[in-house]
Amino acid sequence: MSVELRKNGLHLTGTPLSLDARRKSPLSFVSHGHSDHIARHERTIATSATLRFMEHRLGTVHAPLPVPFGRPFELGALTLELLPAGHILGSAQIRVIRDDGRRIVYTGDLDVVPSLTAEPVQVAECDTLVIESTFGHPRYVFPPREEVLGQVESWVRRHQERGAVPVLLAYALGKSQEAMKYLSDRGFRLVAHASIYEVTKLYAEFGVSIEPLRCFDGRVEPGEVLFFPPHQARGGALAPFWPRATAVLTGWAVDGAGACRRYGADVAFPLSDHADCPSLVRYVKATGARDVITLHGFAEELAQVLRDEGLDARALGPPKQLALF
Repeated sequence: MSVELRKNGLHLTGTPLSLDARRKSPLSFVSHGHSDHIARHERTIATSATLRFMEHRLGTVHAPLPVPFGRPFELGALTLELLPAGHILGSAQIRVIRDDGRRIVYTGDLDVVPSLTAEPVQVAECDTLVIESTFGHPRYVFPPREEVLGQVESWVRRHQERGAVPVLLAYALGKSQEAMKYLSDRGFRLVAHASIYEVTKLYAEFGVSIEPLRCFDGRVEPGEVLFFPPHQARGGALAPFWPRATAVLTGWAVDGAGACRRYGADVAFPLSDHADCPSLVRYVKATGARDVITLHGFAEELAQVLRDEGLDARALGPPKQLALF
């Protein structure tokens, strides 16, 4: 068995299984519901929450195979199991076990910091680990999440006290719900762009309720905090609100002022639902993997960091094909 990075994503050769395939595939595991990880597959292995997010974004999901965490199932000669990845609600890692007991884990996007709105990550012990490397460069070290959320709260209060509308820019799925949950638990009233509002209602279906929350209708009432998707903030939709203050919530805030310019925000807070570089290294060690394959993001940089730690690690990219067992 080998892992191959094809145009549409990862594939386990000799099996029908793709991993986060980005184009229609006969059978794909989907790690979570973000748009860059989903497609209209013939058959889809995922958690119930991820399938619900896919349905919301893509319409009917054909031949869904909903799988609970920690419940192994058979695929031919292989045993598969999904484990929480801690990234967003329903995000999963997949562990594939050969009939001789050898184990490979694909993490998908991963976060090891406990979340207010996602299942906590579970360390997936394995022999071979394929790990996403979004923030795999050593310069990405995030401050404690509670500290960052506290800074966001202080920022919101400060601008409300001066009569400005606080606008928080965050992705509609995952990041928004984390920040909204934190603020709602502290008594803030929230209003959200329809794309964020609709996803948040899906969260409630899985037991994560965020209230009080109102769908944005062009108005922001006194005392409300407005959540808006970053890609829609530059089109003049926020122009009627003045004075206002705009912050973006993103791990790329570690890069400094560039994050503010990229999103047209006044300030950027380093709130991420991905693991930073030190957390990725600790996670790799905790799995006990003897063979580590990094991919996407800063794959080469993370592989080098892991080699410096004495681990057997290498980055995967086309046209390479690496034997897993």
